[in-house]
Amino acid sequence: MTELVKLPHFVSVENLSTDQITSLIERAEYFKKGGATPELTKPVYVTNMFFENSTRTHTSFAMAEKKLGLTEIPFDSAHSSMSKGETLYDTCLVMNALGVDLTVIRAKENNYYNALINPGEGQHLELGIVNGGDGSGQHPSQCMLDIMTIHEKFGHFDGLKVAIVGDITNSRVARSNMEILTRLGAEVYFSGPEYWYDHEFDKFGKYLPFDELVEEVDVMMLLRVQHERHDGDANEATFDAADYHKKYGINHDVYQRLKKDCIIMHPGPINHDVELAGDLVEAPKSMFFKQMQNGVFMRMAMLEAVLRGRKLGGLE
Repeated sequence: MTELVKLPHFVSVENLSTDQITSLIERAEYFKKGGATPELTKPVYVTNMFFENSTRTHTSFAMAEKKLGLTEIPFDSAHSSMSKGETLYDTCLVMNALGVDLTVIRAKENNYYNALINPGEGQHLELGIVNGGDGSGQHPSQCMLDIMTIHEKFGHFDGLKVAIVGDITNSRVARSNMEILTRLGAEVYFSGPEYWYDHEFDKFGKYLPFDELVEEVDVMMLLRVQHERHDGDANEATFDAADYHKKYGINHDVYQRLKKDCIIMHPGPINHDVELAGDLVEAPKSMFFKQMQNGVFMRMAMLEAVLRGRKLGGLE
């Protein structure tokens, strides 16, 4: 096994080296196969601060923390002092002062973590930050579990053809995945409504009509249509779910045209019969269930990296 990763925080995938990515995948796969978790000689306290709704990510982190032997301190965002105007930094300062060692945060603001991991002069926040998703910016844990799932299927990334399809501009999943996949040697393609595609992504791959990709790609990565992020988008008023499914979704006809060993991925929650036909969610080519399973073990590897990077629990 490669050297274990040690990080002070885990907020983005952009600064990870290829060796670190490989090590995290190996560590997550080790945990999945029943490998022993690190023995903590001191208690570690963690809180999960989610300011956007979440089922998979929130529960997956909680399960990962439990498996690692961490003690979770409950946090209810709706009844926190942030509802009275307290800043996120001050809330983290409170948690830190009360003895919390690290926190997993999901926030609506892009790059919210910059003010937490780079405190200003006179500020003394000593709290490990793990990014559970920031606005339409990054979703590092989803990216890493996706990478793990692809590696588990193919054993490599070099030359794999990966299509990222759908509401790309609003997707933190897409932004995280396109950069890492390209760096690992995959060929990335984009598709979906052109009004949800930004040419800033051209540096990572090529936009093509959906129909041209169906029979060519190894991985079909579907994105949820994020209606909640479409305020002011004129296309939202004319959105038609049936039309979207016909043009960009995986129905039974499209499913049969996919390569035999192609896998379908989706970060969830799935809009049934929009991105994917409801009765194909658990089809053999769908990795939706496996992605969720892998998420627990990858988040264990990510949390362990921060534990070691901050020398928490007696780990080095």
